[in-house]
Amino acid sequence: MYVAVMTYLGFGIVTLFGYLRDFLRAVGLEKCHLAQEREEQKEFVPLYQDFENFYTRNLYMRVRDNWNRPVCSLPGPVFDLMERVSDDYNWTFRLTGRTIHNAINMGSYNYLGFAENNADFLKTVADKTRQYGVGVCSTRQEIGNLKIHEDLEKLVASFIGVESSMTFGMGFATNSMNIPALVGKGCLILSDELNHTSLILGARLSGATIRVFKHNNMHSLEKMLREAVCSGQPRTHRPWRKILIMVEGIYSMEGSVVRLPEIIALKKKYKAYLYLDEAHSIGAVGPSGRGVTELFGVNQADVDVMMGTFTKSFGAAGGYIAGKKELVDYLRSHSHSAVYSSAMSPPVTEQIIRAMKCIMGKDGSTEGIKRIRQLAENTRYFRARLKEMGFIIYGNDDSPVVPILLYMPGKVVAFAREMLERKIGVVVVGFPATPITEARARFCLSAAHTRAMLDQVLHHLNELGDALCLKFSRRKYSSRHDLRVETDLELDS
Repeated sequence: MYVAVMTYLGFGIVTLFGYLRDFLRAVGLEKCHLAQEREEQKEFVPLYQDFENFYTRNLYMRVRDNWNRPVCSLPGPVFDLMERVSDDYNWTFRLTGRTIHNAINMGSYNYLGFAENNADFLKTVADKTRQYGVGVCSTRQEIGNLKIHEDLEKLVASFIGVESSMTFGMGFATNSMNIPALVGKGCLILSDELNHTSLILGARLSGATIRVFKHNNMHSLEKMLREAVCSGQPRTHRPWRKILIMVEGIYSMEGSVVRLPEIIALKKKYKAYLYLDEAHSIGAVGPSGRGVTELFGVNQADVDVMMGTFTKSFGAAGGYIAGKKELVDYLRSHSHSAVYSSAMSPPVTEQIIRAMKCIMGKDGSTEGIKRIRQLAENTRYFRARLKEMGFIIYGNDDSPVVPILLYMPGKVVAFAREMLERKIGVVVVGFPATPITEARARFCLSAAHTRAMLDQVLHHLNELGDALCLKFSRRKYSSRHDLRVETDLELDS
C-alpha cells in the first residue's frame, strides 16, 4: 500500500507541476519547444490529443534522456554508446563526440548470441551477399522469389515440426498483415490482454469482433468461449464463422510463459482455432530451442497457426507463419504482406539459415545446443540471485525476459541513469506502456553473457537496490552458490 500510494503521489506531483508549467507557457513566461498550432489554426480541430500532448510535454520530456540512446557498435553482450547531453532540459540533444565503450548490454533480444561479427561464423553470409547482393527489389510474387527463400522455408518447417511455412521480411507485419487474411467480419478473436501491439493491430484491421480475456486466466477464457458458442453473434445470434484464440509464447513485458496445454484443451473442447506468437520463445526455450510447444511437450499439430520472428534468437530480421500446407498455400495468395512487401534480403535469409542449422546441429557442431543450455543456465542464475537480493521480479523461471519492478516514476529515471553511469545498458518502461503502478526495468538474458558479466550486473543491482530502496520483496530465498546444470558439464567434457 505504501509503494502504491507513493507511486500515485509521484505521478500526481509531476502532473500538478505540468499544469503549472502549461499555465506559465500560456501567459508567455515559459517557452514551449514542441510543435503546436499556429494562431490562425486555433479554431481548427486540434492536431494533437490534449492529454497525449500534455504527457509528452510535461512528463516524458523530463526523462527523455533514458530512451533512444544512439548505439554505435554491434548489439552483442557488450556495446558502445554515443554520449549525448542536453542544454535545454531534454528538448534537444547534442553529441559530445565521446563514446561510452563496452557497456554491458542487458536490453537486446539477442537470446542465443547470434548477433555477432565473427568472420568464421559469418562466412556463408558474406558469400551469399556476394552472390545475391543485399536487396531483392521485388516481391516474392513477381521476380523476388529466390532459391534461398525456399530453402529457408523448408528449414523452418523442419525445425518446428510442421508441414509447411512461409517467411516475411518484417516481424511486426507478419502479425498485422496476416491476421486480416485469416479472419474477418463474422469471426471472433479472443485475445490475451497483454498481447503485443502487432497482434492487436492485426486483429483490428481484420474487422473481426475482438474480446479480451485476462492474462493467462483460463477461467476468463473459458467463460468467453462458452458465451461465444452459446450466444453466437450479437443481435442475430448466428454462430461465429471462426473463433480464434490469440496468445504469445513468452510475453515480452511480463516474462510470463503461456499456459499452452490448458489453452489447447479449451480450444479442442469449444472447437476454436489457436494462433500462437512465438516471437520471444522460439529458439529461447525448450531443450532444443523449439519453443513453448517443446517446453510443454505438446503436439505442434494442435496449434493451428504458429508464428515467430527471426529478430530475437536468430540475430536477423523478419518472421514466419507455419502450420498445415493448406494454411500456408492460402496465405501465399491472400496475405497483403506476401503480395505487396519486398522479399527478404539474401544476407538476412542466410543469417537465419546459418543460425537455425547451428541450433539443429546441421552444421556439424554442438555450438547451438551449448548456447541454448547456456541461456537456460544464465536465466536461472540471474533470476535466482535477484530473488535472493529481495527484488520483485515477474515471469516464469524459464523466461529470459526478466522484469524488475521499480514502481515509482522517480526511481525509474534514477535507476536508468545510475546503471548507465556504471556502464550497464538497461531498458526501463513505465506508464502508459505498463500499468501506472507497475513501472519496471526489463532485462534480457543472452547466451553470450558470461558469468563474470552477470555477476558484475548483479553487484551493481545490489548496490542500487539498497541506495534507491528497490528491494520491495518480503520473501526470503535460500542462497544457491552453484547453478550450473550437469548437462553443461557433460557437453564441456
